[in-house]
Order: sequence, then C-alpha cells, then structure tokens
Amino acid sequence: MSFLTKPRAIGLAIALAIFAIDQWVKHLMVGPLDLRNQPGGVIDLLPFFDLRWTQNFGVSLGMFEATSPEMRWGLVLATAGIALVVTIWMMREKAFGDIIGLAMILGGALGNIRDRFEYGYVIDYADLHFGDFRPFLIFNVADAAITIGVVIILARSFFVRDKDETDTNETAPAVES
Repeated sequence: MSFLTKPRAIGLAIALAIFAIDQWVKHLMVGPLDLRNQPGGVIDLLPFFDLRWTQNFGVSLGMFEATSPEMRWGLVLATAGIALVVTIWMMREKAFGDIIGLAMILGGALGNIRDRFEYGYVIDYADLHFGDFRPFLIFNVADAAITIGVVIILARSFFVRDKDETDTNETAPAVES
C-alpha cells in the first residue's frame, strides 16, 4: 500500500487550503483592512457579527498565556509537536472521514503556529455576538477549522462504526453456553 494514497493526498490538500485561506484572511486584517488601527479595533458588519482586532497570546480559550519569550517559543514547540502528531495520525489513518477531520485540525494548527512564530500571538478577529451575548470567544479561520475538525473526529468516534467491524460482528458465529 502506498504511503500517500488519494484520501491522504486530499487531506494534505485540505490542510494546505485551510492554512492558505487563514493566512490570506489574516493578511487582509493586518494589511488592507488595517483592523488594529480602526476606531476601537472594530469594523461593524452585521448586527450579530463584527471584525474585532484581538491578539491571543494563549492557546484554546486564552489558556496558558505566553507572558515571556520563553513561553512563546514553548507554545510554538508544543503546538508544532501536536501538529506533527496529527500529521502522522493522518498519514496512517484509513477512514476518509477521519482524514478530513485531521486535515482541518492540521491546517488550522499550522495557521496559528505561523502567527505565533511571526508575531508572538495569534491574530483573532471574528466576533459572533447576539447583543452582549457571545457564544464563542473572538476567533479566526484556523480556530474554526480546528473546532470543526475535532467535532468530526469526536462524532465519528462516538457514532460511526467501521464497516469491517460491523461485518465481523454480524458474521461471527454465535457462541452457545
């Protein structure tokens, strides 16, 4: 069996596409839209969605905030290690649905790793809100891809059985006691 099967190649293409889209949108926020220098760092788009400049020095939900250069590079190394594990998992995975989820996680992780490497923080800008209620923290394309990828992996692990496993259970002879 070839190491780079068609599903894995598609997974790598999805990861690279997510990375490219994430970096392109962040480029728009820093460059043409100059979001950080807008009044209040905000561009109102819809009654429930704004672009809001945020520098995330932590990881998920702002936890483990990097308050020193050593912590910053520690986060870069830790997240790069996680990305490496996800890549290896994706290259060994056979189920296409899991490959898609892992590709989304990988693409998002690479986007946020690049930000942390280049700026020392992750650029967040997407602010979904309903009045003062915010169901999510301010996020970016990479964060959304990671979240969706994790949901896919979890949903598949809880609700989807591999066909081979189901077939094996159905064709196994009954054991009499």
